[in-house]
Amino acid sequence: MEQHRTGRPQPRQQPPAPLPAPGTLADATVYPVPARPPRPVPPLVLALRRLPNPRLTGLGAGLFAAATMLALGALDELLFDGSAILYGLLFLPVSALTALWVREADLVSAPIIVPIAFTVGIVPLSGGSGGFGGQTMAVVTALAVHAGWLYGGTLVAGVITCVRKVRTMTRRHRRGRGPQGPPGPGRRS
Repeated sequence: MEQHRTGRPQPRQQPPAPLPAPGTLADATVYPVPARPPRPVPPLVLALRRLPNPRLTGLGAGLFAAATMLALGALDELLFDGSAILYGLLFLPVSALTALWVREADLVSAPIIVPIAFTVGIVPLSGGSGGFGGQTMAVVTALAVHAGWLYGGTLVAGVITCVRKVRTMTRRHRRGRGPQGPPGPGRRS
């Protein structure tokens, strides 16, 4: 009959490391190196750090972008008689803020939210008449005419979210290989 081990296996003894030869780098004296003084922070970075930094969920970012673009579209129609250039120029910072303020877990939603917000905001500018069908055709026409602004804002949101995602992944990698922790004896890296 065979007996099974009940105790832990004993770790193997490592042979002692060989001593370095005299006159090699191991005999060198180590002197402390003074730390570098911190670099001065540019004034623009200081100004950006003072701005609010909310973290919105995907739904919150969508509501923010849609409500902001609807208000900007209505103001543009009221004050500037529906200037497409002004609306497009206002859309770009709203796209950037949406991508900056969405939380890290919902980063993928920012480039999806921004075109929807553009569409919501262009409704007051489209100027359709003749019921639901006429208004829908006016919105589709306005989207086709102003597609450059739509693509530009979506590109801004996409680039910002990509940069944020890469920075997040780099930070996790530096902290110890992400949420699963450092590789242990049973894990492969």
